[in-house]
Amino acid sequence: MSTAVLAITRHGVALGARVVAVLPDARLIVPEKFGADAELAAPGRTTTYAGKTGEQVAGLFAEHEAIVAIVSLGALVRLIAPHLRSKETDPAVVVLDESARFAIPVLSGHLGGANALAGRLAKTLDATAVLTTASDARETIAVDLLGRELGWVFEATHAELVHTSAAMVNDEPVALVQEAGRTDWWTNHANGRHGPLPVNVTRFERLEDVEPERFAAVLWISTRTMPSAYAARLAGRCVTYRPGAEKAGP
Repeated sequence: MSTAVLAITRHGVALGARVVAVLPDARLIVPEKFGADAELAAPGRTTTYAGKTGEQVAGLFAEHEAIVAIVSLGALVRLIAPHLRSKETDPAVVVLDESARFAIPVLSGHLGGANALAGRLAKTLDATAVLTTASDARETIAVDLLGRELGWVFEATHAELVHTSAAMVNDEPVALVQEAGRTDWWTNHANGRHGPLPVNVTRFERLEDVEPERFAAVLWISTRTMPSAYAARLAGRCVTYRPGAEKAGP
C-alpha cells in the first residue's frame, strides 16, 4: 500500500521515521524546514514541500492509497474535508498523536484499510488502535471485510451492504451459509476476533437449508450461481462471497 506519512513538527518527524521504517512503500512528507531532520531519520524515504500543509492534501489523496498524519484529529478533519469523495475511492487515513499513544482511523476504515493500518501501527508502536466502527467495537462480522484477508471477493450493491451491515450490528437474525472456502477465517477476521461467532448469526452448509423469511440478512459464501427462487426471496438483503484462489493463512 502506497502510504504518505505526514509530519509537520520536529517530534512528528521522529515518529514518522519510525512509521516509515515498518511500512515498505511509505514516504515521509515534511515541510522544507524539517527536511534535513527527516532525511537523517529516514534516508532516501523523505519528500519535502514548500507552502501550506493544506495545499498538499489534494496531491496526497491522488498519489497514495493511505495517509498517516501525525497531527491533531481536528486539524486533520479540516485539512481533508474539502477532498472527500466516496468510501470506494478515498484513501485510508489514520491519525497518530506525537506521543504514539493512539492510532485513530479517520477515513475509509474498512474498504480502504484504515482500520487494519491502525491496528498494524498500534502493534508496532505499542499504541492503542481507536476503532469506532460498530462491527469492530463489538467484534462482530464486518460484512464488507468477510474473507478479505484470504482473497475472497464480495458481490453486492451498496444498498445490500448497508442493509446487511445494519442487520449484523443491530443483532438481527443473520444466516451465514458457507459452501466453499476456508472455514478458519473468524479468528483473523478484521484484525482478529475472539470468542464464538455473534449469537445473532446462524451457520448453514447449504443455501437450500435456509428459510429466508426467518432472517433479516444472508451472507452466502459459495462458488455457484444462486438459484433463481432464492435470488427473488433474498433480493436486497444478501451479500455473496466468492473464495476463488485463496491466499495462505497466517
